Amino acid sequence: MAAASEIDDSEWMAWRGLQVMQRQLHAALEERLQADASISSPDFEVLSTLASAEGNALRSGDMALLMGWEKSRLSHQVRRMESRGLIRRRECETDLRGTWIELTDAGRDAVSAALPDHRAALRSLFFDLLSDDEKAALAGVADKVIGAMEPGACDLAERVMGSPEPNAAR
Repeated sequence: MAAASEIDDSEWMAWRGLQVMQRQLHAALEERLQADASISSPDFEVLSTLASAEGNALRSGDMALLMGWEKSRLSHQVRRMESRGLIRRRECETDLRGTWIELTDAGRDAVSAALPDHRAALRSLFFDLLSDDEKAALAGVADKVIGAMEPGACDLAERVMGSPEPNAAR
């Protein structure tokens, strides 16, 4: 194992600021989703991922990889959401080991109902606070870090996803 290089004070401040911002933003968005649409942020993440996917369906393994979730976490979340009628599972006809996860009409309605308020929350809590240059820099930083950790993740997203924004009307 390589020796860890020192992290200076400005780097620690940047890292801690990122962590605090992420936690607080996540908590505020979670609160808004619960209040506005009666769904959790994991519900929204699953629904919006499916709403963005071609045909509003993904194989479970691809979905877990795309979302950065462990297969067991996705399985538990899918089971809970399936019991509420938001999504359904079906076996893959070409690979009996595979399972498709599909958006139901109720799931499409839930993500459609959540999107306007979620967009407004993202705008007021995040995007409106940043300049165009800051948004471009943030996107570049995110691409660089994600690409260094998961080089295949971008390829998977391009292969299985349609629009980056959920399109529940599909």
